[in-house]
Amino acid sequence: MHKAITPSSNGAGARAPRRRSGRALSQISPLLLVGPLLVYMTVFYAVPVVSMLLRSFNDPSWSLDRYAALPGDAVFLKIFWNTLSTSFVVTFATLLLAYPVALALSRARSTAPLIMIVVLLPFWTSVLVRTYAWMVLLGRHGLINEALLALGLLERPIQLLNTTIATEIAMTHILLPYMILPIANRLRQIDPSLARAASGLGATPFATFLQVIFPLSIPGVAAGVLLVFVLALGFYITPAMVGGSRDITLSMLIAQEVELLKWGYAATLSAILLVTGFALIALAQLLPGVGNTFGVNK
Repeated sequence: MHKAITPSSNGAGARAPRRRSGRALSQISPLLLVGPLLVYMTVFYAVPVVSMLLRSFNDPSWSLDRYAALPGDAVFLKIFWNTLSTSFVVTFATLLLAYPVALALSRARSTAPLIMIVVLLPFWTSVLVRTYAWMVLLGRHGLINEALLALGLLERPIQLLNTTIATEIAMTHILLPYMILPIANRLRQIDPSLARAASGLGATPFATFLQVIFPLSIPGVAAGVLLVFVLALGFYITPAMVGGSRDITLSMLIAQEVELLKWGYAATLSAILLVTGFALIALAQLLPGVGNTFGVNK
């Protein structure tokens, strides 16, 4: 007699392969999802960067002479210091302007969407258009000079465009959202009961801010400072269009060397800029709480 196959035994046998295939699919699917991104980043980012780094060593022959000559290159040292100082000033200015806005954004209820729209509005316009707008504002016959002349505060237009202050103002405006968003995100994570508890213990609003709110927001501040500083290091369009001839940054020098077909020296400068950015990120991970902000020290 043939053995009867019961529905229960047939169902159990069918479920076992399904469980095995589902387990295998759950193990493979992350790689399949990340695979296209890895291929894209490898082909269009990693390979060009590695090629650029190699060019700094092997153009025209393998040598470290370019790197060895940089500490004695007065032009490079001046431009590198100008890049660092401009990035520092811009980062400090964005922090001063961004923290009150981030604090208002974290505490607002009905007006929070409006504040967020104002913060994100610059992202809807390209950097080139915003830089041209600052050229119109800061030009010799721009809106600022014309307004000051109309008010009788000036007898003749003053030089605002193609100056250091023009570069710093325009870069601060463009990079401001990158400082506001990390700080606002961190401020929203602070438990409101902590401020109420401090107030209940007799602390003034200013003391509550200094002793409770600000220390807890330090990771967000550090994240914003790091993001803005690294972005400011590699800025090209705004300093090239708004800044003066004495305010050349490292990215502008790289562009000039490329135009002169000095690929080896341009690659060396690019490597220095890349290493500087990586060094700043690595140092930031050592600060308390910053690594957790980026999800590194978990």
